[in-house]
Amino acid sequence: MDKKTTSLDGTSLAYHVTGRGPTVILVSGAMSTGGTMLPLAQRLSDSCTAVVYDRRGRGESGDTPPYEVDREVEDLAALLEAVGGDAALFGVSSGGALVLHAVASGLPVGRAAVYEVPYADHLADGAAREAVYKEQLNKALAEDRRGDAVELFLRLTGLAEEMIRRARQAPMWAGMEALAPSLAHDDAVMGDGLLPRDRLAAVRVPVLAVAGGASPEWMHRAAQAVAEAVPQGTYRVLPGQTHMVEPEVLGPVLAEFLAG
Repeated sequence: MDKKTTSLDGTSLAYHVTGRGPTVILVSGAMSTGGTMLPLAQRLSDSCTAVVYDRRGRGESGDTPPYEVDREVEDLAALLEAVGGDAALFGVSSGGALVLHAVASGLPVGRAAVYEVPYADHLADGAAREAVYKEQLNKALAEDRRGDAVELFLRLTGLAEEMIRRARQAPMWAGMEALAPSLAHDDAVMGDGLLPRDRLAAVRVPVLAVAGGASPEWMHRAAQAVAEAVPQGTYRVLPGQTHMVEPEVLGPVLAEFLAG
């Protein structure tokens, strides 16, 4: 990240700008930094000005406790002002939930797109599962058991136990533990894990909700539910894609949507 701006509460935010054309701020999900979004930013750079940033508590950005979701909306407002005041938003996974929260709160952007926000709208046990995760995560972080917190998150995503054991032995594990405190941020953004229909009904900008064709069916239902809950929603499925969507596939769809 080669640029800095400051949020309303004094938190320093690191960001990077690439490309030309309509501006879009890319919002990463859990266990990720702005660098995670760089491949997509580079894919968009021929037709868009793409902005990637480290969300508070990650990478080169600062953090100011106590955490509140609205502080992250203020972060987006600061970035919006820093890049000229005219931009769209794109968020992946829980970053998409933050994008939807921001536009429902009235952040002045022209358009918003999200990829596979993991709302448990059609899962009967969604709220109960989220409550158990929240309790266990907060306990692990309070006791500074960062590795256990990361394990809880990976288990929540459906990663097999053997894969989790292998991940603990991998060089990337130290970086994952460094990001562990931000898991509480994403958990707060997701709320009770259910689709916030009343909040989404307040969105006044066009929203594109996208899912991968190879992702679980509940992800498709969640994306479709987002598109149906907002007044100006569009639902798209990208054939063959999973939650780890390929920038070469997603990029053209986003660029078309951002061009209006």
